[in-house]
Amino acid sequence: MAKFELKLPQMGESVAEATLTTWLKDVGDTIEADEAVVEVATDKVDSEVPSEVDGVLVERFFDVDDVVKVGEVIAIIETDGEGATTEAPAASAPAEEKPATARAEEAAANLETQMNEVKSQVATEAPADFSDTERFYSPLVKNIAKEENISLEELESIEGTGKDGRVTKDDILGYLENRGTKPAATAVPQAKTAPTQPSKPAPVAKPAPAPVSVNGEDEIIEMSRMGKLIAHHMVESVQTSAHVQSFIEVDVTAIVNWRNKVKRSFQEKEGEKLTFTPIFMEAVAKAIRDFPMINISVDGDKIIKRKHINLGMAAALPDGNLIVPVIKNADQLNLVGMAKKVNDLANRARNNQLKPDEIQGGTYTVTNVGTFGSVMGTPIINQPQVAILALGAIRKVPAVIETPEGDLIGIRHKMFLSHSYDHRVVNGALGGQFVKRVAEYLESWDMNREA
Repeated sequence: MAKFELKLPQMGESVAEATLTTWLKDVGDTIEADEAVVEVATDKVDSEVPSEVDGVLVERFFDVDDVVKVGEVIAIIETDGEGATTEAPAASAPAEEKPATARAEEAAANLETQMNEVKSQVATEAPADFSDTERFYSPLVKNIAKEENISLEELESIEGTGKDGRVTKDDILGYLENRGTKPAATAVPQAKTAPTQPSKPAPVAKPAPAPVSVNGEDEIIEMSRMGKLIAHHMVESVQTSAHVQSFIEVDVTAIVNWRNKVKRSFQEKEGEKLTFTPIFMEAVAKAIRDFPMINISVDGDKIIKRKHINLGMAAALPDGNLIVPVIKNADQLNLVGMAKKVNDLANRARNNQLKPDEIQGGTYTVTNVGTFGSVMGTPIINQPQVAILALGAIRKVPAVIETPEGDLIGIRHKMFLSHSYDHRVVNGALGGQFVKRVAEYLESWDMNREA
């Protein structure tokens, strides 16, 4: 018998840890290769961790709501193969295996190292200090607390729902949503006798939301974890960016007629359905190449000009939430490649099979509000990007057609493009010129183009 260590895999270049949300297998269960064993969640997406081998689950090292670092052993699977038993790392071994004195010395050494690091990074670290507590807080919870100016006293007052009363990400986000209604949030913490850093002005208290009254006929529904994250990100985006919109109407009659002509042959030849989305994505990628200053992000008082054009494609999930898979290097794809990428990401998004790396790194986002019949929309920017384009519904409308013989009234297929952009760094000229260029690419579609 051999033992296989199931580790938390790399989940994207910027993901260092994840929260264990659900065990899909119990100790003693038989597991097949590629079968999901556990569900984990980052601040971006939920994922499943599959087994690489056939065997039996014999040991689990983490409980639900525990924070696991990339590379840590989650569980042990016993296989039928021969070979030396692989031991779990010391970090996952029971505490009884190490003498108490050795553990105390190691903890003291680690604490001293951490204190030295804090002292050497005073210029760059947030002023909040969470080391003076015996309660455990994950790095993600600490970062959220620092960003929201939550003091240690305030953090200590939050009731945790995790293991041993641990404060989870949902706990602190839920606390922030109701912060204005809790006395602890507005209480001024007592100053320490010897402050090591100058104190910042107390944050301005947010007005308490009006109380919501319910009766026996109303239903109270708890927001999902992803729903809470989306709500937090949307409010954060509105508070960060100065949103401005530009609208333009586009005649897409040529595209509609061309797609109707070639969609059957395209599917027979390429094995993919040809929707309007890849056509629009191709036009957006070309326009970004013409106006590279729309493909930027803001870092304080600096502008980061992105080298790659990575298009986010907002997709609705069956539960009503939204996710934004990313088409990397979209300007390097032809229409066939774009169609395959769009279809693949959309299908896997609906089935909750996206990898964390596939929803990161976007530099510009496109959302299709026309899917639900909306003529136009005013989308919220997907931070840290500076612009987002909404595609309205394609409609048959009467329109003036200019001909050498004079103007005529005819039936045309038209749609609105709604462009939201961050007025801190994108002025009206650039925002308007960009969406106009997208329209020009769509209206100049070649009816003789090969599928």
